[in-house]
Amino acid sequence: MSQVIQSRRLRAVDMAKRKAEGRKIVALTAYHAHTAGIVDEFCDFILVGDSLGMVMHGMESTIPVTLEMMILQAQAVIRGTSRALVVVDMPFGSYEASREQAFLNASRVLKETGAGAIKMEGGAHFAETVAFLVQRGVPVMGHIGLTPQAVNVMGGFKVQGRAPDDERRLLEDARAISEAGAFAIVLEGIVEPVARTIATSPRVTAATIGIGASAVCDGQILVLEDMLGLSERTPKFVRQFGSLRGHIEGAVRAYAEEVRAGRFPAEDNTYGVR
Repeated sequence: MSQVIQSRRLRAVDMAKRKAEGRKIVALTAYHAHTAGIVDEFCDFILVGDSLGMVMHGMESTIPVTLEMMILQAQAVIRGTSRALVVVDMPFGSYEASREQAFLNASRVLKETGAGAIKMEGGAHFAETVAFLVQRGVPVMGHIGLTPQAVNVMGGFKVQGRAPDDERRLLEDARAISEAGAFAIVLEGIVEPVARTIATSPRVTAATIGIGASAVCDGQILVLEDMLGLSERTPKFVRQFGSLRGHIEGAVRAYAEEVRAGRFPAEDNTYGVR
């Protein structure tokens, strides 16, 4: 009797291997089982980002997103995928108070979703928390630069790296998070020369994942809805690889016209007695 051998799901350690081998890491966000199933074949990791608050729920920022929201959508993404590493954002207020709080909530995410890693925002001041989690079996992805959960402190979604001391500070953030054991670090909204310095620094051994950073990063990530052309407004760093918004509008318009004209459902769309 023949057996079907399924390849295992990618893990955090596989991202480090890709960096060591010079293979670019491909990543996108996903929040639903069906979209996650589509990107699963092409991505090394899928991020269940707290950006779901803005993309799915129309929130103005990611700050109102709850841990329960993240767990629910991560469960959907896990059900829709079988190959890519799934990383889940730790939402605002779920890890900042203490290392113990961070571990309790991160372990809950991994246990209740089946995800392979968590992501948390913050620089050198969170290095101890990163180390605490990694030492207890939680793979951690860091996130520095433009950190959306700090939008109220930053005064908006502002590009980082332009102030005189920014390069030193951001490089220290990356070094500290990397040395604490993070397997990867998202570099978001950082001017290209500074992002390049971080990504090529021998002091940063974690894989660097760019989003509005530099092409020399070890990998890239975008919000799926942005790159598909579904979002009405997108940042400068987004390239739209599709134009689904127009296609969806066209399909909905055609459906509405068919219904109002009495042409849908047609005979092929209804059931007979036999």
